[in-house]
Amino acid sequence: MIPVQAAPLWAYGIGATFAVAAGRQLQWWERSVRGEGVRTRSRAANPYLALTLLYAALLPAPTGIYLLWQNPAWSTMHVARDHDGVWAGFALFYGASVVAGALLGFLAARLFVLVGAGYWGYLQAVAGYFLLFFTLIHGWDGTGYERLLSADPRAFAGWSAEGSAGESVVNQCLAFATSGTFLAVLIFGTAVIGTMLLAEIGWLVEGWRLPGAAADLKVPRVVAVAIAGAGVYGLPFAGAVGASVLVRLLGWWAGIGAFALLAGVVLLPARSPVRALYGLVGVPDRHWRVEPEAEPKAGAGAGKGAGARTGGGTAEARRTSPPG
Repeated sequence: MIPVQAAPLWAYGIGATFAVAAGRQLQWWERSVRGEGVRTRSRAANPYLALTLLYAALLPAPTGIYLLWQNPAWSTMHVARDHDGVWAGFALFYGASVVAGALLGFLAARLFVLVGAGYWGYLQAVAGYFLLFFTLIHGWDGTGYERLLSADPRAFAGWSAEGSAGESVVNQCLAFATSGTFLAVLIFGTAVIGTMLLAEIGWLVEGWRLPGAAADLKVPRVVAVAIAGAGVYGLPFAGAVGASVLVRLLGWWAGIGAFALLAGVVLLPARSPVRALYGLVGVPDRHWRVEPEAEPKAGAGAGKGAGARTGGGTAEARRTSPPG
């Protein structure tokens, strides 16, 4: 349901966000696999991975292919003017890239979550959404938002028209908002984005109910959801706008270099504000290590380590600090 140039980037961000939202559950699943053995429960059968791929295949991919057929100019950001300019293989590429992007984003973030570097898993989502928003706002030639808000080639040409013949930005936006393309995006977006948000919030809430989550969740759940949404969507959008401004002012190389430096200062230090906000949400930032369970001593409390047993009491999980 978005232009083909941005679809794989969005899919990568969605997959990474799903993995971080279900991070605590992924850790429990890994423990159960280790406890029972991979022959009895394959990692490929992970329900969160399967649901992520099912979501990508049933909602973003087919709606995007429909819009590619309905309005090839808008779906290619006006690289093609009509159906004659669109190779049939683009439909295959669109659908496959969405599913593959979601898979890669999920697996990358899952890897970081399982090794105790959940914050870096979150940064996978930030990177995916930043590239998505930068493509839509700036594009490859500074006209990204013009291409996005033009329903047809004639409307796109109107942005660069001069004098009284050129329409204002407001009129251009109004023209797009009353087009059939916008109506299709609105209808599909309600289903695609609504389902996405329900899954992410639902998996966060599910994870907060697992042992150890109460200590990690530092704020009320409603506030945590708001912080998570701002961190996954608001921060990359603001970054894309800032990067676009810097590129326009300084040029591509200097602008991207300046933005990379600023982004590193904001995101990477151990005491950065973004890391502090991440620590409030109650998503994993430590590693679950599966070790053989010691034989209980006589007279030991029955409740000791009760919440850490999986696989019929065959394994015990211990939280340790992330490496490095």
